[in-house]
Order: sequence, then C-alpha cells, then structure tokens
Amino acid sequence: MQTQAYLVVATLIFLIGAMGFLIRRNILVLFMSIELMLNGAAMLFVTFSRQLRQMDGHVFVFFIIALAAAEAAVGLSILIAIFRLKHRVNVDELTELKG
Repeated sequence: MQTQAYLVVATLIFLIGAMGFLIRRNILVLFMSIELMLNGAAMLFVTFSRQLRQMDGHVFVFFIIALAAAEAAVGLSILIAIFRLKHRVNVDELTELKG
C-alpha cells in the first residue's frame, strides 16, 4: 500500500476520536475517543518512521501504548469510583469537581 493510504486512515481515526471527544458527554465514550486519538497518532508515527526508514517512530509508539494503558487503568478506576458514588457517568451532571 502507498503511504498516502496509511496517512488518510490514521487521520480519519484521529478525527473520529476528536469528534467523539468534543461531541459526546459520556465519560466512557470520552476515554474511548482518547484511545482512538492515541491510536491515530501512533499510526502516523509508524507511517512516517517506515517512510523515512528510521526506528524513532516505533520507539514513540511504545511510549504511546504505555500511556494508553496507564490512561485506561487510571481512567476506568476513576470512572468506576464516580459511578459507584453518583450512579451516573454524564460529564455535564458531575459538577462537584468544579472549583
């Protein structure tokens, strides 16, 4: 496949994640949107790394994967704690965290 096809797919994945983050108000959907954006960025790093024939992009992808795993673990634990306390996961209804 050509490099442009990978770039288009990675950009679409990132944009779907960004739109999901901006439009939706469910915390679980927000976390999934962040994961999509991280995966789109990782795919761009791998694409450019492959095109330039360097391993730098692959190293960044390992950091992105570690960041995504940490975000999922911490984020889902916070989500479970909020759901047990408030019995809802809508961001607009959770105003206790505001200053």
